Amino acid sequence: MSMRLKFVSAAASAAALALLSGAVFAPGVAQEKTVQVGGAPMYPSKNIIQNAVNSKDHTTLVAAVKAAGLVDTLQGPGPFTVFAPTNAAFAKLPKGTVETLLKPENKAQLTKILTCHVVPAKAMASAIKAMIKDDGGAHPVKTVGGCTFTAKMMGDKIVIEDGKGNIATVTIANVTQSNGVIHVIDTVLLPS
Repeated sequence: MSMRLKFVSAAASAAALALLSGAVFAPGVAQEKTVQVGGAPMYPSKNIIQNAVNSKDHTTLVAAVKAAGLVDTLQGPGPFTVFAPTNAAFAKLPKGTVETLLKPENKAQLTKILTCHVVPAKAMASAIKAMIKDDGGAHPVKTVGGCTFTAKMMGDKIVIEDGKGNIATVTIANVTQSNGVIHVIDTVLLPS
């Protein structure tokens, strides 16, 4: 066997072994610890928008962010904490609400609702839990949109109560982004 053939054969064997052992990684992404959201990995090196567009559970949120003109903001340096409602959360709203909010003439109202899901800081779940405990079980959450919601604990889950008494449960916490963190929630938060 020629030297070249031995090298190719050895390289092919090494590649096959690496594939079987799961040792082949994409450059720059391999070492990142990801969280699965909506069937897609969320990469800490990507920003909120770059990750959110890949979640099949957040297509309504992404469409709303685009309609409100908030893409550039949420791609910015932050840091931001985003309480990200799922498609199912938007589906809980009265019939026709989402369609109405997505109309250009309702951009201000849509922007208000969306920015009430954003806090101008990176707040990991452990920090939120500590603030809730330090505040006797209820911590005020001041948002970019000017809303003040209340963070509480329900068992071992963080919940956020909005201005109308709706309760959103954090279903996936600590989805780290390059410009903050996302906490997935099961209910859309509304201003009072």
